[in-house]
Amino acid sequence: MLDQYIIGQAAAKRSVAVAVRNRWRRQQLNEELRQEVNPKNILMIGPTGVGKTEIARRLAKITGAPFIKVEATKFTEVGYYGRDVESMIRELVENAIVLVKKELQIQNEATAKQRCEERLLDLLCGPHPHSSHSQRSESVSAADMLDANGADESESDPESVGESAKSIESDSYTKLRSKMNSKLRAGQLEERVVEFRIEQKSSPMMFGALGGDHMDRDMQSMLEKFMPKSSKTKKTSVKEARKVLFEQEFEKLLDEDQVNAQAIALAENLGVIFLDEIDKLVASEGKGADVSRQGVQRDLLPLVEGTIVNTRYGQVRTDHILFVAAGAFHKHQPSDLMPELQGRFPIRVELSNLVEDDYVRILSEPSSSLTRQYAALLETEGVQLEFTEDGIRQIARNAFQLNQTTQNIGARRLHTLLERILEEVSFTAPDLQGRLTTIDAAYVDARLKDLLADQDLSRFIL
Repeated sequence: MLDQYIIGQAAAKRSVAVAVRNRWRRQQLNEELRQEVNPKNILMIGPTGVGKTEIARRLAKITGAPFIKVEATKFTEVGYYGRDVESMIRELVENAIVLVKKELQIQNEATAKQRCEERLLDLLCGPHPHSSHSQRSESVSAADMLDANGADESESDPESVGESAKSIESDSYTKLRSKMNSKLRAGQLEERVVEFRIEQKSSPMMFGALGGDHMDRDMQSMLEKFMPKSSKTKKTSVKEARKVLFEQEFEKLLDEDQVNAQAIALAENLGVIFLDEIDKLVASEGKGADVSRQGVQRDLLPLVEGTIVNTRYGQVRTDHILFVAAGAFHKHQPSDLMPELQGRFPIRVELSNLVEDDYVRILSEPSSSLTRQYAALLETEGVQLEFTEDGIRQIARNAFQLNQTTQNIGARRLHTLLERILEEVSFTAPDLQGRLTTIDAAYVDARLKDLLADQDLSRFIL
């Protein structure tokens, strides 16, 4: 599966695939043995732009596992201003909750839609005539009432109605509701305006240095419970109201404790944390801004080894979370990390630099390659874009040469080149509707000739 998205790097893809497969195998073991099997964390070594992040992200997406990517340089040692390493576990649980809710939404979609439809009918038809709210909604017109009954009942003799007035009125409301339901399902009331109340949570006040990512999540959760809830009246179309009401009804169907428990179990057993730029945690000689880097390694160690992290959703054990670390290691070596931390990344994979043929495959083989993306974007304005084989080869050749002569940024160089090559077409697209633009080797050379000739200029632009 990974071969559809990542070109080359077979060793890295194999190692990550085996690690994830072992996680599935672990789930098949008995409970006692399952607790003894720990994940084999992976350390990827390679320059930027060769696919380190994409391998981990794609694999997590394919397996449906909670996944987060964090930059090691964003964390600081406890006692310094900045994010603590435990925040990555909290983010992973947040991601798991989103996945659990998506799964539950699929399971409860029919029920939530039915409840949403009933609420829309309440708004369109008003309350039942014999309920405590006897006044009808303004959104129900006289024509609706007349059509539902077949005749205007106001012309009937009041004495002939007598004691059956209530039952007739109830029957009239049932007919009206049935009629409105038919119109609603047929999409004839999408622009009808309805008015309803929505509940809003008051945001807790931030104090001093506490705020944003640095505010303790448990304290924030506690403050939210004490803050009063406010509601406001919203007037909108049925089309827009349906989205809001569906979300409200879906939330009512959820058991918050059950969702949190499932999310924590998912994060603990299938969670993947991609820790990028781990080589930047090696402290350089002397003192300076990196004074806490060695401390970050010490703080990371218990997370990777296995510990318990308190979150607003409950306690999370990190014993079976898969950590995939990556770094270029230009100035340092993996052996410069703490020995204890090195030992927690037993699988080490070195990713190779991309060559010209790799760039050709990146531009042509993946189903969502850059060439297909640009062609689809311009097709929205009626412009046909066609990349020839020699055009793709020339783009790849230029990308490889630029990475050799300037800073090597890997496959990211293709983004820069394609933007430059297609700048004129993208800008004049409204005037090119119905035309075919062919990107061949000559076209590529014409757009890049000046920049490639001036190496000093290309360092700034490309």
